[in-house]
Amino acid sequence: MKAGASHVFRRSPFLVSYWLGKHLVFENFATRRRITAAPITSAVLDFFQSGRTLRDFFTRFKKYDLSSLRRSVDLLTKHSMLELCEKKRGFASEAHEAWGQWNPAAGFFHFSTKDVEFEVELDEGFAFLQHLARSHPKPSPVKRYPGARRVKLEWPKVGSEFPQVLFSRRTWRKFSKQPVDLATLGALLGLTWGVQGWVKVPRVGSLAIRTSPSGGSLHPIEAYLIARNVRELQPGLYHYDGSAHHLALLRRGANSRQLVRYLEGQWWFGGASFVVFMTAVFGRTQWKYDYARAYRAVLMEAGHLCQTFCLTATWLGLAPFCTIAFNDSSIERMLGVDGISESVLYVAGAGVRPLDERHAHLGTMGAQVRWRR
Repeated sequence: MKAGASHVFRRSPFLVSYWLGKHLVFENFATRRRITAAPITSAVLDFFQSGRTLRDFFTRFKKYDLSSLRRSVDLLTKHSMLELCEKKRGFASEAHEAWGQWNPAAGFFHFSTKDVEFEVELDEGFAFLQHLARSHPKPSPVKRYPGARRVKLEWPKVGSEFPQVLFSRRTWRKFSKQPVDLATLGALLGLTWGVQGWVKVPRVGSLAIRTSPSGGSLHPIEAYLIARNVRELQPGLYHYDGSAHHLALLRRGANSRQLVRYLEGQWWFGGASFVVFMTAVFGRTQWKYDYARAYRAVLMEAGHLCQTFCLTATWLGLAPFCTIAFNDSSIERMLGVDGISESVLYVAGAGVRPLDERHAHLGTMGAQVRWRR
């Protein structure tokens, strides 16, 4: 049904615009819809900033053909650039508005980079890299200042346990069929996401102390676990409660095919004993930090926790891995989170090391998981 002249429209609050080559792009990062349009579209969207009727619009732009004006509004509404005010906003719009001052900078980056399509290129991985190296030589992994005065440093002594753990950490892609012990899993979760203590702040509340740093001690990251091959633990989806140090069973059943599907076809991780999905509850950080830069802190904290996870798993004799190639929305539906106030950021997992460890971490360069252009 076409809107009448008295219907009121407003501009979506989740819009950004930018030049992409020769084209002017308008994007709604909440709906992840984008269009290319003429610069006059900016004036149209500006006109509908606070809600105006079609009649007002026709009067304001009366030098343009009436049918073209109506068609423009229809298209902008279809692609979510404009909203019909009579239509009640859904939960998703309200959740996006809760990002507040983090929008548009953090919201645009976060939501526009979700659900990217990946492709696995195991056989062609090295050929692609060799072609890339010929056309664009690989950047140097280190930076040097040849003309600067140099101070010689002694290499660290590596005989103690901690340096050996650091040197032993690798991304594993093969796993034993032996299950991980529940006690080992508990130690890994407790040392990574477990609350080690509490600090009471007068008239503020208690702040959790964990092994990894967090901006304002707000700890936005949650850990969900798909256990596939853990001794004394029923296969299924669990949430780890870092305060009580227990696993809450959310759904029974887990298999390798599920893991591969969630990890965008990376079959080499399908043999892992368990996979951990790290989500961010953004409201915890937004409560104190109402500016977009704080979104960086949330990403960094996921990185802190993942490195703690990988080092702890290595120390425990496990074979850990981590990846950012995953299907955001599928995972969030599986976890039962809305993807806006709580969203998946990072995935890690582990298994028992295979008896033959040769080539167990091959694939770092050869097995390509690339964004589709």
